[in-house]
Amino acid sequence: MDIVSILISLALGALAGWIAGQIMNSKGNLLRDIIIGIVGGFLGGWVFSLLGISFAGYLGVVVQSAIGACLLIFVCRLVLGK
Repeated sequence: MDIVSILISLALGALAGWIAGQIMNSKGNLLRDIIIGIVGGFLGGWVFSLLGISFAGYLGVVVQSAIGACLLIFVCRLVLGK
């Protein structure tokens, strides 16, 4: 993996985390958004693969990651009670 791919992944993760934060009304900083977006990408990819759904392109990655990040925020709120 080259540096450009890493930077694109971080940017898409940050965008997806920010979108999820806006949808879920979650307050966070850029680092938190990046982490939530990247973990959400893995979670979204796993959930959608179980459902037989796949996304293509950068927009698809952002949508999948944002949905996964929303799920992550929702589960964290259930577990932490916030």
